[in-house]
Amino acid sequence: MLTPIFRITASAFAGRQLAYLALCAVVVALLNSPIVYAHEIGTTRVSILLQEGQTYQVEIVTDAVALAEKLQTTAGEASAIDPSLTGLQAVFARFDEPFRQRVQLAFDTQNVYPAIAYTVTPGAGPLSPAVATIRLSGQIPAEARQLTWSYAWTFASYALTVQRATAEAVTTEWLEGGQTSTPFLLASPTPPVARLDTAWHYLTLGFTHILPLGFDHILFLLALLLPAVLWWQEGRWQPVMTLRLVVLDTAGIVTAFTLAHSLTLSLAVLGVLDLPSWLVETVIAFTIVLAALNNLLPVVTARRWLLAFVLGLIHGFGFASVLRELGLPNEALALALASFNAGVEIGQLSFVMVALPLAFALRQTWAYRRLVLPVGSALVALLALIWCLERGLNITLLPTMAARGTPSVIGSSSPPLSNLPSLS
Repeated sequence: MLTPIFRITASAFAGRQLAYLALCAVVVALLNSPIVYAHEIGTTRVSILLQEGQTYQVEIVTDAVALAEKLQTTAGEASAIDPSLTGLQAVFARFDEPFRQRVQLAFDTQNVYPAIAYTVTPGAGPLSPAVATIRLSGQIPAEARQLTWSYAWTFASYALTVQRATAEAVTTEWLEGGQTSTPFLLASPTPPVARLDTAWHYLTLGFTHILPLGFDHILFLLALLLPAVLWWQEGRWQPVMTLRLVVLDTAGIVTAFTLAHSLTLSLAVLGVLDLPSWLVETVIAFTIVLAALNNLLPVVTARRWLLAFVLGLIHGFGFASVLRELGLPNEALALALASFNAGVEIGQLSFVMVALPLAFALRQTWAYRRLVLPVGSALVALLALIWCLERGLNITLLPTMAARGTPSVIGSSSPPLSNLPSLS
């Protein structure tokens, strides 16, 4: 007689403990979120222009503050960076030689010593970081047959484009920080990068934009998924009894969100629609506020897929801003766009496959309905509201001190700069 009671008590206790752990995980993630940038995914682009048999011009575009911090870290300096344009310009001028040590341009395996000019300009919008444009130039050695390139001031994947001044064709190669490029033949066309490689790179970029870098998109999904295992009845949330109903509701939400952001992503990348980045980032934060508040003060309790679709439209513009920063190969535009979008979906589904079973297992516990859902939703709404104010008013309410030095795209961790070997 007592055995079933003990089993029920033990089960309830275990469920409550799991709910507390889930809530603690949400709180810890939110407390650490201020140090994560919203769309941090590659911040570097490199292009090489060749005047046949005469001169070369290399242009590196990157996050100015991130590069300045890396230069100071390598030199063992711990002083704060002056983020003004003149302050950043002074840092680059002072660390010209250290900068060269991790940049290699070689003709027939022989490194050259180019002239370098540094320019710092404001970002495209009030939320964008200052941009450093570094131009390298010089003479192509006589009778040189090929060139190779390496840039180790980023740990992220970045696009290298090489073009001859007399040709319209552009060769694009994706490289990791510090990786040496495929030799580019100066006298004859270099075969384009395989379409499979292009698809894989953009698939990976899309995935990492969700996991682990897309914290705002993950919060939006979390706000939609927290009540997916419950239903609103008589003024309170009740647990859904069957997994089938939960899966169907979640599938509708994820599908609607996918269709919405895929639509606006395609329209924005193709130039049909365009919105200022500061407005997009602000409204993305506001969509998270709305989704979280709907859990606390339910307005949309049925057909929540419609809420996911309407709010998801703005997230597509956020994805598009990332792709514009990274660049898309003209020769494989559709493939790159589709691969990036597929990577985003795989990232979303990976998160859902982890979060949904946990929520379903805890849905009948008092702690989930009284703590995880309301407290988690309130914390998500509060953080998103702060983001909304910061992005809309261009003010700083939370510290954003981390991650500038390691804007990773492929790979989850980066070695410290002091441990990197010199490339000289």
